[in-house]
Parts: sequence; structure tokens; C-alpha cells
Amino acid sequence: MSAVMPLLSTHPCIKKRPAPIMVPSDLPYPCSLVFNAGVIKHQGEYIMVFRNDYGTDQEKYETENRKFAGTSIGIARSKNGIDGWVFDPEPLFDSKKPSEDPEFVRYYDPRITKIDGKLYLCLATDTRHGLCGTIGELSDDLKTFRKISTSVPDNRNMVLFPEKIGGEYVRLERPMPVYSRHNERFDIWISRSPDLIYWGRSKLLLGTERVPWVNDKIGPTASPIKTERGWLTLFHAVDRDESRGKNGWEPAWKKRYTTGLMLLDLNDPSRVLSVYDKPLIVPDLPVETDEGFRQNVLFPCAMLLEDDNEVRIYYGASDTCVCLATAKLEDLLALLP
Repeated sequence: MSAVMPLLSTHPCIKKRPAPIMVPSDLPYPCSLVFNAGVIKHQGEYIMVFRNDYGTDQEKYETENRKFAGTSIGIARSKNGIDGWVFDPEPLFDSKKPSEDPEFVRYYDPRITKIDGKLYLCLATDTRHGLCGTIGELSDDLKTFRKISTSVPDNRNMVLFPEKIGGEYVRLERPMPVYSRHNERFDIWISRSPDLIYWGRSKLLLGTERVPWVNDKIGPTASPIKTERGWLTLFHAVDRDESRGKNGWEPAWKKRYTTGLMLLDLNDPSRVLSVYDKPLIVPDLPVETDEGFRQNVLFPCAMLLEDDNEVRIYYGASDTCVCLATAKLEDLLALLP
């Protein structure tokens, strides 16, 4: 197993399934990488909305410089949220298909949230003028998508809270300012909206300086879970080392993506109650460290609370496959005094 310095450890309360729950060969249409999938319980099933990059493989990418042909967003269903996934025959979006708006290039990295019985998607959106965040409503039958709002560039990693707070919709987001504090020193912000269209009252929520093991950037991941103590919230955290080698298909990959944990106030989620001072989950399985497109990348896009207080964390591993980790709710809360 590749050792990435400095050495970091996944907390013992986290139990990872040793093998991915979805890999590219599972899909019914062309797929090179399947990852960064949002998951939700809906109508007695687990619904996964996933990213699929397609059109190349490792050998062609490395020897012929053949890049990916496109990106699609697909949907799959499972009774237990682990296996037996049944895929919709066609993707919900595909970057190779003409868009109704020529400004939009592709959607990717979906997050799915249910609010007041309605399903909403947050999507990273490449446009011809920059990277934006898009929010829209997914129909109950998962067949159609109605776009509600798109941010100005550059903003991404948008995540909706699963209920209105103080009568408003609330989202976490990660702007990417050109004139940031240093290099990619990007932070987590929070914004509010009366209708999912007009967003404001924006505020810095968590800066990179509050995360001791980070030297690069942080950002939102999955919709927070409501608990008696506050909103249990994951975030991704990145450390960069210029000495790191190839670490995947690309000539050099110098970043490591880990997962952090924090607790936000129930009534005012712009108030951070506690931040766990160590990483919660780090790349340490072979599928995360030795295999895949970008090794040492672990990115959660869904966190679900089960009836028995088990917390499921669905995450992309090495930008290549979908994996699952679990923990007990009380164990996660115990990390946040």
C-alpha cells in the first residue's frame, strides 16, 4: 500500500466495506469512472444519483493522451442500498447530448436531498464562462429535472440542508475566488434563500485555518444530519505535497482528499459548535491508495441516518468507484464536545 506523508488515520469508529459497492463495469452503458454519488431513501428504496466519466481507459489516457469523451449523470435503485442496484437504461444528463442552453457544458458531482417531500439535486456545472452550482427539482419518478437556479462563477460543492430553517432554505457552498488568501485556500460558506432562486445573507462558515491537517482547501460534501445536539456535518479536506508522485493516471497527482466532521447549531447553522480536530476518514484501503484515476482521494456525497442509529457514508474512492462506510451516531457525536 502506498504511504502518503504525513501519515493520517481513519478513526476507529468508522467501518469501511472492504470492496466498492459500485464499479464502472456495473453500468449498462459506457463508463470509465463512476463516483461522487448522492444517495437518498425514497419510496422504500435507496436511490443513487452518480457521476459517470466515459470514453477512455488508463492505457489510452497514459499513452495516447486520450481524455474522457463526456460525463453523464445516472440513476440506480437498490432495496438495501448496498447491492442489487438496478440502473435506469439511460442517463438523466449527458454532456454529449445537446443542451437547451448552449451556455451549459456539463453537470457532475450530484447531491440529492428531500425537502418537504420534494427531491432536489445540487450539481456542479461547467459553463462557457466558468464553474457554477445548479439547483433543481427532480420529479418523483426520477425521470425529469427542472432547473431552479444557477450561481455565478466560481462556486461549487453546493449542499442543501434537508429542511427549511427559520422558514428559509439553507445551503453550504465552496466559492473559488481567484484572489483567494493563498493558492487554493478555499473555505466553506453558508447562504440562505426564501425560494431556492434568490440566495443571500452569505457568510463564511469554516475557514481552512480551523482544520489542522489541511494546507490547501476544504468544502461541503453531504447534506447534514439533524440530531438533538445539532446538525452533524461532513466536509472534505485537502492537503497538497509537491513531492508526491504519479498517484493515478495523470503524470502527477499531489493532493490527498480526506473527510472532516463538525457540528452546527440547529437554529442557526452559521454557528459552528464544534470541529473534530483530526480527520474522520482518510484513504487507506488499496482501492483508495493504490488503484484508480486519482489515488488518495476520498469524497463523500451522501450521509444517511438509519433507524438503528447507524450512519451510512457513501463516498467516491480515487475518483473511480463508489464505496460505503458506516458508524454509530453516538460515536460520531462523541468526537464533537
